[in-house]
Amino acid sequence: MSFDSLGLAPELLRAVARQGYERPTPIQSQAIPVVLEGRDILAGAQTGTGKTAGFTLPLLHRLMAAGPQGGRRRIRALILVPTRELAAQVAESVRTYGGDLPLRSAVIFGGVGFQPQVQAVRRGVDIVIATPGRLLDHVGQGTIDLSTVEILVLDEADRMLDMGFIHDIRRLLAELPDRRQNLLFSATFAGAIKELAADLLDSPVHIEVARRNTAAESVSQTVVPVDRERKRELLAYLIGSRRWRQVLVFTRTKHGANRLAEQLGKDGIPSTAIHGNKSQAQRTRALADFKRGKVKVLVATDIAARGLDIDQLPHVVNYELPQVPEDYVHRIGRTGRAGNEGEAISLVCIDERRLLGDIERLLKRKIPQEVVPDFEPDPAIRAEPIPNGRRNGGRGGGSRGNSRGGPSRGGNGSRGRNGNGRSRVRAAR
Repeated sequence: MSFDSLGLAPELLRAVARQGYERPTPIQSQAIPVVLEGRDILAGAQTGTGKTAGFTLPLLHRLMAAGPQGGRRRIRALILVPTRELAAQVAESVRTYGGDLPLRSAVIFGGVGFQPQVQAVRRGVDIVIATPGRLLDHVGQGTIDLSTVEILVLDEADRMLDMGFIHDIRRLLAELPDRRQNLLFSATFAGAIKELAADLLDSPVHIEVARRNTAAESVSQTVVPVDRERKRELLAYLIGSRRWRQVLVFTRTKHGANRLAEQLGKDGIPSTAIHGNKSQAQRTRALADFKRGKVKVLVATDIAARGLDIDQLPHVVNYELPQVPEDYVHRIGRTGRAGNEGEAISLVCIDERRLLGDIERLLKRKIPQEVVPDFEPDPAIRAEPIPNGRRNGGRGGGSRGNSRGGPSRGGNGSRGRNGNGRSRVRAAR
């Protein structure tokens, strides 16, 4: 199947060709036709599958097909995402594919000035890409009117719920017109996602291009047992002995990310950290330095890394296992993207045995283990509770902590109704 067969406008096909894409990915080949028909969709897709182009391309087509709007421009499409990085990534996709179209877009997220965003919207935009919190701030101050939105996209909806955005999302839904097209993308389908989909979507087309909560088959996974106090030493050894040039390393906490990046720097390994306490300018600079090779190691927390788009990233290291098993899948999904092979290594101490068991139950298989000579764990060391983790009679696991109150459900968001539509998928980003 080629992009030419999906029914997209010539301007969009030219933009796709300029990016060097010839064939749609599965999510694109399935989602694009459905979205073009105007139907709601509930799509399950991991990162790196091309889902961004899977909704961006048909969204641009539908806005153009409706013809020019009389009078002042109004917001016709809203794309909600969980993080600033993902907002910037989606905004870039809109600009890339819509370069030949007379459509305007604005990106709205926190950590940057409020007034420039107000001015951009006042000049008139067709598409808004936003994180829920900052968008709600604009709605509260009357600087954004969402009453004319025709298409709503919730991208990485599971992450938005994990971050506690459910109340913000429902408040935003109340600002939207009842009649609209709704596109919901999620890597997982936990109960809260099903509840949100039931409220939001009208007779949706279900699309799933990967088994639920499974890791990409293009990623080789290895567990390396090691004592807690020797993890940094082992990580430095692996980077040096295996000549890794680009490594994304995950920690559980912001403080841990800062400390590890600083320690690796003292070991002579150029490193930087990215997490929610960093300003947007700092996060953008850290990612740019990593992509350019100025730093070899990018240490990240789960929330900060969810929106990262790094082509051909070869190595992901779980310096600390996540407290929620699904986050393991999201983490290692940063590598092995778009047909490339990747490697995911987890440094696991005795404290994390329960977390590893939870991950393996989710994956429904054991992850191969490799003991690195001279870094064998000391059998005399006893497990200790993991800070902020769940301990029930010595059981380590983890309830997800977050500053916005967790993925609770509340409010009665308006149920979106739409006209027609249906969608297919491919993996251009």
